Amino acid sequence: MTIVAPSILSADFARLGEDVRDAERCGADWIHIDIMDGQFVPNLTFGPPVVGAIRSYTSLPFDVHLMVNTPEKLFDDLKAAGADRITVHAEACLHLHRTIHAIRELGIKAGVALNPHTPLSVLDHVMEDIDLALIMTVNPGFGGQSFIPAMLPKIRDLRGRLDARGLSGVHIEVDGGINGETASLVVQAGADALVAGNYIYGNGDRSSAISTLKNAKA
Repeated sequence: MTIVAPSILSADFARLGEDVRDAERCGADWIHIDIMDGQFVPNLTFGPPVVGAIRSYTSLPFDVHLMVNTPEKLFDDLKAAGADRITVHAEACLHLHRTIHAIRELGIKAGVALNPHTPLSVLDHVMEDIDLALIMTVNPGFGGQSFIPAMLPKIRDLRGRLDARGLSGVHIEVDGGINGETASLVVQAGADALVAGNYIYGNGDRSSAISTLKNAKA
């Protein structure tokens, strides 16, 4: 069954803890936390103190997506705040291999995100070192954007590369424009973890929305 990670970027910031708890109650698997610095992407969200503030509201893994420059500056604070998985953007890392291992040395699972224009080749020499590859199906920085269909061959290609190396344990996560229709498309292409914000938090029946994503057919 597909992993579903509601993005709290679309939650009600005035009741963030309650919305995190509600996501778990409605069947979520992970909580996706988008941290943006206003430089790597134009938007500015929150940081480790907010991660720590909501940690007590759920037992679900915190899937932290860093859309920031110099992401390594946040690793220790995110560890202390309760992050279970940290994903960095390849485009933001001068020394990607070193950055991945700095995450893993903290006992945290490491992921690498790729913007729509970024080729899969940047993962060629670090695939064995990561737990997750995040394919952006929108340009990062804002919620509510439309899915980019041209990313489907990229997902399919990545699944083929991982399978060819026997790396079945590396998750392919997809973030951007995920809903009941696009979920099936990306799962069919090889994704096994879906990030969704508006589709879940903007839905009157969050349980149904999460169930629809979980049961997206390959």
